[in-house]
Amino acid sequence: MSQKRGCIGILTGGGDVPGLNPAIRAITVRALREGYRVVGIRRGWAGLIEPNRDDPNANGDWVIELSDELVNKVGRTGGTFLHTSRTNPSHVPAAAVPVHLRDRYQDERNDLTREVLANLEYFGIDVLIPIGGDDTLSFAVRLHELGFKVIGIPKTMDNDVPGTDYCIGFSTCVTRTIAMTHALRTSAGSHERFLVLEVFGRYAGFTALLPAMAGAANRCVIPEYPFSDELLCELLSEDRRRNPSLYSVVLVSEGATIRGMNGMVYSEQETDQFGHKKLGGIGDLVAQRLKELSPRFNGGERVEVINQRLGYLVRCGDPDAMDSIVPMAFGNLALDLILNGIFGRLVNVRNGRYDNVPISVVTSRKKVVDVEKYYNTARLRPKYEKFENRPVFIMTSDY
Repeated sequence: MSQKRGCIGILTGGGDVPGLNPAIRAITVRALREGYRVVGIRRGWAGLIEPNRDDPNANGDWVIELSDELVNKVGRTGGTFLHTSRTNPSHVPAAAVPVHLRDRYQDERNDLTREVLANLEYFGIDVLIPIGGDDTLSFAVRLHELGFKVIGIPKTMDNDVPGTDYCIGFSTCVTRTIAMTHALRTSAGSHERFLVLEVFGRYAGFTALLPAMAGAANRCVIPEYPFSDELLCELLSEDRRRNPSLYSVVLVSEGATIRGMNGMVYSEQETDQFGHKKLGGIGDLVAQRLKELSPRFNGGERVEVINQRLGYLVRCGDPDAMDSIVPMAFGNLALDLILNGIFGRLVNVRNGRYDNVPISVVTSRKKVVDVEKYYNTARLRPKYEKFENRPVFIMTSDY
């Protein structure tokens, strides 16, 4: 295998999404043809802090050689065959410091950035392509600032990475959310109930707002706007009465909050290495409040609730067409930049066209729904107006 151009490393970090394996395949196939060696780093950033440079036999398969045969086999599948983690090398808790490094790193939180750089050199990696959300890519920004050659590829179910209209995984998430919501309508109608579906979206409500706009739900509540549970119950009761099958549907972003609440609802109090607690439970709370409030808006009768958290059901399995095509393009965009000697960039989609921006955009701001433009706060649903010159996914541009 020719190594005349050097070695490219690929890693995937954060949550899995459909489209990661097609991206890895696209990078690998093109890079090998251009004369590069390509390696995959297992378990995200963990694969660059765990290796023991003093004991090569202990390193196992943290870094694996990628070939056409290997990536072609998995390139049509979901998830990431390189595996992933939520490791943040700049904030590693004491318990997560690799055993062989614990004599050198003994703080409550430890910065292992120099170990990452040393391991990149140890494995002979010249250019790194991390595929991830704003957390994963924020450490890529740091490596770029320290002079390492990095090209970032955005992925996340929430579609909330700044600097791009589209992130790998979003289309499949929206497609599955719409399909599963429509499937669950049969049960909601059979029992004449409210249907509450909790969907992804910590800070950004795109995964609730866009399916609602596509007709999957009557109402949606998003992280960007604390909502009144009384208003939601009143609106859903109106929707239910108008429906011949006597049911109505609301999509609830996992980061949504009821007005007056003290923060989001968490399923666990422990934080990950990026400082995030695990979300989960706002759907349960909304369902309970709807049940309690329903007699007020339904002639004294209580309306029962079907409550479902979609969670990993929308991120598992194979990618849809969009999440097969965009990763292919993103991988080739990354190679175009590398071949032109351009680094420190994030490949993106902007106004329907592929492009790239400085990777520093990832840490420059948050990408969230513009409530004034896209969300009707009085009706708890999307605004259906001013579509001309909007991106394909309507409200997902932050330019």
